[in-house]
Amino acid sequence: MIDARCSCGAVALSLPGPSSLVAACHCLECQRRTGAPFGVGAFYPVEVVTVSGTPKEYVRAAASGSRVRFYFCRDCGSTVYWKAENLPAMIAVAVGAIADPNYPAPVRSVFEQSKHAWVEIAGAVHFQQSSAPKNSE
Repeated sequence: MIDARCSCGAVALSLPGPSSLVAACHCLECQRRTGAPFGVGAFYPVEVVTVSGTPKEYVRAAASGSRVRFYFCRDCGSTVYWKAENLPAMIAVAVGAIADPNYPAPVRSVFEQSKHAWVEIAGAVHFQQSSAPKNSE
């Protein structure tokens, strides 16, 4: 089992192990949400994730036109996970909330038209916005 949690520990997820679908997203909203040049999410089927605590929800429109629901800690503000309307069976977990330097690297890189020129994600499959996979956001 793997644990993901916010900075203060009030919101936590229990995960069955590493995900085979880890994506780096370079969209402007992920950049703003994380305060970093990209966000990284590990995608899990909803039924294998256990959530504890009471996160606050923030809903925004995704670049795809559907909505994304972000869940973050009411106390420390850390984003821990999110759910995309176009992927109702999946939960995306912020890889930073897992806080394991040995966690698998992204296998996909999406919305690269807004990627910072100095960012390179080794081994990731790169997609342009028009061909971004449905599971990116």
